Amino acid sequence: MNCDLVLPCRDEAPALAVLLPRIPACFSVIVVDNGSRDDTAEVAARLGARVVTETQPGYGAAVHAGLVAARSDFVAVMDGDGSFDPASLLPLLDDVASGRADLAVGRRRPVRSSVWPWHARVGNALVTAWLRHRLDMTPHDIAPMRVCRRQALLDLDLRDRRFGYPVELLQAVTVAGWRITEHDVPYHPRAAGTRSKVSGSVLGTLRTAHDFSKVLAS
Repeated sequence: MNCDLVLPCRDEAPALAVLLPRIPACFSVIVVDNGSRDDTAEVAARLGARVVTETQPGYGAAVHAGLVAARSDFVAVMDGDGSFDPASLLPLLDDVASGRADLAVGRRRPVRSSVWPWHARVGNALVTAWLRHRLDMTPHDIAPMRVCRRQALLDLDLRDRRFGYPVELLQAVTVAGWRITEHDVPYHPRAAGTRSKVSGSVLGTLRTAHDFSKVLAS
């Protein structure tokens, strides 16, 4: 069973050096370099990943570029900052490949409270609570780690290219009646030498919340 793993990255070279050797062999890694100023692309290529360059800034743009470049029937997406154990993807892939789910997602469980800043945690809780109330959505997190079938995801025709992408995805799959499973996944500190574009500051969280609100209002 093979699956393409898309890692949207910007300035994640220190994380990739540690992360890529730990990825299970069933995943073919696609690193999407989304405007890095460090040697993200060079590190990824040296460690055997396929590198795709996406010049349009934004999480959604990077994920979509990786999705287009993917070749396998199954596709996984995970942050490339070292905060997740790639082995946690295996139960998600099994859910989708076995037919138990159309989309399998991870629910972050911080290994300690400082890993997930309060402003990011509150924002995530508010958005997912709203979606569960509005659409009867089941997940409790915005799917930072997920697996589904590539063509089914392309057929959703998601349009957001910024940080609203995960919210648009969850809305779309819920409305479409996809079967969704959710697994607890350990959430670790980011790799040393990297910085979050979302939760690394209150301003970053507010910018992300603005993208979320635009999708929720549509």
